[in-house]
Amino acid sequence: MRAKDSAFEADRESLLDIAALRADTPGCELVVHLNNSGCGLLATPVLNTMLDHLHLESRIGGYEASAARADGVRAFYTEIALLIGCRPENIAFAGSATHAYATALSAIPFVAGDVILTTRNDFISNQIAFLSLRKRFGVQIVHAPDTPEGGVDVPAMAALMREHRPRLVAATHIPTNSGLVQPVAEIGRHCRELDLLYLVDACQSVGQYPIDVTEIGCDLLTSTCRKFLRGPRGSGFLYVSDRVLRAGYEPLFIDMHGARWTAPGEYERSATAARFEEWEFPYATVLGCAAAVSYARGVGIEAISERTPALAARLREGLRAVDGVRVLDRGPQLGALVTFGIAGWEAAPFKAALDARGVNSALSFREFAQYDFGDKDVDWCLRLSPHYYNTEGEIDRVAAMVAELAR
Repeated sequence: MRAKDSAFEADRESLLDIAALRADTPGCELVVHLNNSGCGLLATPVLNTMLDHLHLESRIGGYEASAARADGVRAFYTEIALLIGCRPENIAFAGSATHAYATALSAIPFVAGDVILTTRNDFISNQIAFLSLRKRFGVQIVHAPDTPEGGVDVPAMAALMREHRPRLVAATHIPTNSGLVQPVAEIGRHCRELDLLYLVDACQSVGQYPIDVTEIGCDLLTSTCRKFLRGPRGSGFLYVSDRVLRAGYEPLFIDMHGARWTAPGEYERSATAARFEEWEFPYATVLGCAAAVSYARGVGIEAISERTPALAARLREGLRAVDGVRVLDRGPQLGALVTFGIAGWEAAPFKAALDARGVNSALSFREFAQYDFGDKDVDWCLRLSPHYYNTEGEIDRVAAMVAELAR
């Protein structure tokens, strides 16, 4: 490494106390965790918060424990609101990002001929949901083209907005199958100009980059808490804008938490995003999510957004130097998902070889990204996703492991 690169890395590390962050993360002692786009390692404060609540439930009862921790439960909404720039009343807890996304879609009264305008890189579950809506309601699905360098062609997408006047515009900020970062705020500006409903999947970007829903201009935004936020599995959230709440959108199956049964033939929905929630909550998980968001904000989202993608860039550079390795990430901006193929290996044995070396990774297959992998002519790739608590030494060792396996 050149001297100026060493100085640059030292300055970057000075923004964060990496040793302290790793001490808060017991998993760092056991594995090189490069699967943060799948599930981040829990920090000790998050784990302790959840365990404390489960112990309380075991001592005094589940209903009583949630009542006792009502302030902590409310903190979930406050923390998410502070994280993405909205009010707590705009946030609904969900069991997953996909659950949040499906609930949001269910609130849109699609009819035959309605258009959903999306991208070629939207998440697999979202694409399948669109196809399901086409099968059931006869909606049309229009995919905006990509630019030659990768990522959606925003002017072309804007032209499609004007041509089709879609019932919904949908975009995934960072797709699961590559490091591409989509220009969701640019898309949002066109949606606002044309008064179009706009749904953003921010599953891979929340906790990795600063997110401001006003800047993005979205009506609805979904995310998990288990990835770069480092929260527990089985958790996510839905952001619902004030204008969507005022317009009366509500999920298809609203329950006793989201509405009051006011007369035998009538109900009154909640005025807040609570209308998108269900009565039963995993309260230990909700409290753990609040702790995870608080922890991330304490670390500093701006600092995270500098360090985490930089570690990924370092990994890409190391992998590009390996004969037989093809780095697949394309686009003007790349985040902390690194995808690559390797000659001479099949998917499962290659991942198993990294598992045996103590490196956590993930596989992606063509069925996860029919357009993107079709364009790249690959059937599978390995995905490595560092986070701020990973070290440069870990990144370099993994690149060296891949070089060894390539030989």
